[in-house]
Amino acid sequence: MAAVSVRRVTNETEQTITVEDVRRLALSLPRTEEALVRDRIKFRVGRIVYLSFSPDETLMGFGFPKEERAALVAAEPEKFLMPVPSDERYNWVRVRLAALSEAEMRELVVDSWRMCVPKRVAAAYAESVTGH
Repeated sequence: MAAVSVRRVTNETEQTITVEDVRRLALSLPRTEEALVRDRIKFRVGRIVYLSFSPDETLMGFGFPKEERAALVAAEPEKFLMPVPSDERYNWVRVRLAALSEAEMRELVVDSWRMCVPKRVAAAYAESVTGH
């Protein structure tokens, strides 16, 4: 599968975020595995999927608290979408990759990963990133 380029403008220079950028970040997170399921790239910890791309790689699904997702989608409907009906029972929401900045992508990926690892693993990762 070819990676889809995502463009954003920062300081008047165009930067591109690709699915490969998301992959690089996701695979740097402890306990993460990549899987290809029915032509969809998924990232998981054990059996818990925390990221998934649409087959055309224009949308990224990610773990997000159910009780907060309606507010997220309502606040930025051009960026976020509710999960497909079969995924509504999960802590899940979708985002249009073309609407994401690199910083937002990093935050969504790491926060989604934190939802499915033990607290001590997330704390050790945060410590290694911040140096504290």
